[in-house]
Amino acid sequence: MSLKPLTHSLFTEHFGYAPALTIQAPGRVNLIGEHTDYNDGFVLPCAIDYQTVIACAKRDDRQIRVLAADYQNQQDQFSLDDPIVSHPDQRWSDYVRGVVKHLQRRNADFGGADLVIAGNVPQGAGLSSSAALEVAVGQALQALYQLPLDGVALALNGQEAENQFVGCNCGIMDQLISALGRRDSALLIDCRSLETRAVPMPDSVAVVIINSNVQRGLFAARQHELDPLVAKRARHVISENARTLAAADALAAGDLQRMGRLMAESHASMRDDFEITVPPIDRLVEIVKATLGPRGGVRMTGGGFGGCIVALMPQDLVETVRAAVAHEYPLQTGGLRETFYVCQASQGAGTC
Repeated sequence: MSLKPLTHSLFTEHFGYAPALTIQAPGRVNLIGEHTDYNDGFVLPCAIDYQTVIACAKRDDRQIRVLAADYQNQQDQFSLDDPIVSHPDQRWSDYVRGVVKHLQRRNADFGGADLVIAGNVPQGAGLSSSAALEVAVGQALQALYQLPLDGVALALNGQEAENQFVGCNCGIMDQLISALGRRDSALLIDCRSLETRAVPMPDSVAVVIINSNVQRGLFAARQHELDPLVAKRARHVISENARTLAAADALAAGDLQRMGRLMAESHASMRDDFEITVPPIDRLVEIVKATLGPRGGVRMTGGGFGGCIVALMPQDLVETVRAAVAHEYPLQTGGLRETFYVCQASQGAGTC
């Protein structure tokens, strides 16, 4: 069952009436611009057609009731009139509670709501399932109560919830692309000013995400090494900002060959200057690069130490790349197997 019918069915079954609205917010993949967002730099993500969907309705009291389809229909309930604190044992609840708490600080002119949440953004893959959830919850309350908050405000609200309530110090990129994504376009984001520019994607180009299925490690574990390496880290950020601006121009011009070179340079910089790739990721990139030749680009995407790679390629190469990866990746990594996603640049948060 697709997400919208699933949320409607669960809503009616558990709450006893039909939802008033259905909201969606997408996950994202970052095409280029890694570890630049929290350094007030440039990023070039696109929203993808994997999303969080919420069926919702107003309540006539001050209670928020939530059901999470992806967690065995676990439920949560809390009052807008009591201090909103972390849930004792449901991690997903904290994303909802944090968004609501920070939304109250922005504009408290809303009452209770019933929410049923379901999603298909792969979790733990670096495709921003948490940002999709945060933006969707904010968008649901904004839409139900017509709050005077735009996509930027909802993105900032989600980021604050994740930074201050959940306790993960992410940058603004993930929430902003989930809120403001444009169909068939990437979005060039200036993370200092929050200015954005839609960058059209060529019609014939597929966005392919390949999960290495190497569990992502934590950068914090290596912080003790950073002091003598600051120059290398800075070189990555400075050069990556320049590459990201050049990539936006290349993509807008449909110049996939130049885009491919810039993505290759980005991956090399992450490998050599920022030192956040791992051997299976490098193998995966090389397998795809060898298959694409000059017809596309590939690089690691996300925080590093595992996770996913992203590739841009003509649609007619997708199955060739899929077959090459399926054959070579297990051979070169001692049996690891990939998960392969073919995506489209999609619209940001809104009703569905």
